[in-house]
Amino acid sequence: MSLFNPSFGAQLVAPDRTRFRLWAPGSQQVFLEIEGAPAIEMTSLADGWFEIEAPCGAEARYRYRVSEALAVPDPASRAQDGDVHDASIVCDPAAYHWTHGTWLGRPWHETVLYELHVGALGGFAGVTKQLPALAELGITAVELMPVADFPGPRNWGYDGVLPYAPDAAYGTPDELKHLVDTAHGLGMMVFLDVVYNHFGPDGNYLGAYAPSFFRDDIHTPWGQAIDFRRRQVRDFFTENALYWLIEFQFDGLRFDAVHAISEKDWLVEMAERIRATIPAERHVHLVLENDENGARLLERAPRRLFDAQWNDDMHHALHVLLTGEREGYYAGYINQAGEKLARGLTEGFIYQGEAPLYPGGTPRGEPSKHLPPTSFVLFLQNHDQIGNRAFGERLSTLADPDALRAASALLLLSPQIPLLFMGEEYGATQPFLYFTSHLSPELADAVRKGRREEFARFPAFSDPAVRERIPDPNAEQTFLDSIPRPDDNTALPWRDWVKTLLDIRREQIVPRLDGAKALGPELLGRAAVKARWQMGDGKVLMIAINLGDAPVAVSFEELADGTGGKILFETAGVADAAPGGELPARSFIAVLESAA
Repeated sequence: MSLFNPSFGAQLVAPDRTRFRLWAPGSQQVFLEIEGAPAIEMTSLADGWFEIEAPCGAEARYRYRVSEALAVPDPASRAQDGDVHDASIVCDPAAYHWTHGTWLGRPWHETVLYELHVGALGGFAGVTKQLPALAELGITAVELMPVADFPGPRNWGYDGVLPYAPDAAYGTPDELKHLVDTAHGLGMMVFLDVVYNHFGPDGNYLGAYAPSFFRDDIHTPWGQAIDFRRRQVRDFFTENALYWLIEFQFDGLRFDAVHAISEKDWLVEMAERIRATIPAERHVHLVLENDENGARLLERAPRRLFDAQWNDDMHHALHVLLTGEREGYYAGYINQAGEKLARGLTEGFIYQGEAPLYPGGTPRGEPSKHLPPTSFVLFLQNHDQIGNRAFGERLSTLADPDALRAASALLLLSPQIPLLFMGEEYGATQPFLYFTSHLSPELADAVRKGRREEFARFPAFSDPAVRERIPDPNAEQTFLDSIPRPDDNTALPWRDWVKTLLDIRREQIVPRLDGAKALGPELLGRAAVKARWQMGDGKVLMIAINLGDAPVAVSFEELADGTGGKILFETAGVADAAPGGELPARSFIAVLESAA
């Protein structure tokens, strides 16, 4: 299997010799400090680079002394001897022997994503143990929330500061490779969530020796913006993406919040380099989170850059219909909720250049109707949409059970790519809360206060006493409360129901997805929609959903015109009501027609 050697960090050049490279344009001198050996001055090269070869091999512990008072870990460390402030470890990328090294992946349209938090499921080894059950359920791809080294043993992963190093709290790099290897043996893909828009607040030393890594004229919600105008910065992150895809054999990456990256041309450059580097026979998939709804990044021609984007628009529309919530960004999805659902279901983005209807809303989005439905990842829940709530409630505790089942059927049988969040497959009721483990009392206190003040603008949290009930992110119990656990009474029926839907998707939807295109929606009511797609084989998929609390009138020609319409799935009572031209409250039906 081929290996990838980034231009940053420590690279073995022989069993007992390693080359070290650091970009430190803010330092006049840099010394390499290997544990148990005298410090070695590194050679200063052009453009702020320092380099040295040293007589050490795998497992050597090292730091870079960038000033008399400061020695730092390698920003491209492949493993840490402890936490983000500790020494980096020289790794041998060829040490792991792959069992399924010839795996080439799966086509994108076969994807059924399962997002999970590695720590909540027991680290790399714990996730590996759960893979057979997920494969049997019908999951074709697990998506790991970020694993790059973060401060402390508990974190969502978006506070990472060492993008090349799997966090030691989860396991070793080889244990992560074993997770991926095991999944491939089960026919499953593995995706990794990567964060290239900011670094976490604890353990990021780049500003001390590479201040030009950041720019002072743009600030993000997390602080200084990363300066993607610089070639070294671009290469640092592009090579990181290639590192995960090549050395760890990940099948895809999900790029977090790329709307916070000001240089959008870097996204194009990165995708082009990945496509040019990865052998054409491998299926590698690139997925965006992008609040700007940039359809141009999802085009299939003249070249394919990114495969899909998380469809937050559809989540928000469905969440409003399921819960009635109206505050925050949900305010932009209240009016004409049925029309918004119809547009998102058949065109992908709901906002395609319009301004959301809430204070401060600005126009966003680009036309997306021409894109195939597989350009959008559909979900009812994910880490953000649960965990950014003050108390981390899941839909299983917020929505009507029948409406939630109807929406879940829509999720798993629509032509968009479905994503389940860990525990959703068995109806977990445990919250998923925001958690950290900052060692600095000052930082922990600031995060706790900031978290509670964030909700002060909502009427339900206007009382300081109510805000004090919001769980402390830094408390270990907050993390423990976020671990999903099956309920003995409901888990098995929920899981069986999800498996039934995924079996239908695998047998009836997936083989026809390539080339599918929307034929247009029909609005049935305030919370009810009927939509049709011509599938790749010429057959037509019809889906109708009513999330309202009253029946709506609907015509089901598909079942009565003699063309052989076949019900793929229906919730209780729909088949009986359909001949009378009615779709019951909180219901769903999917029909496969013989032709357009």
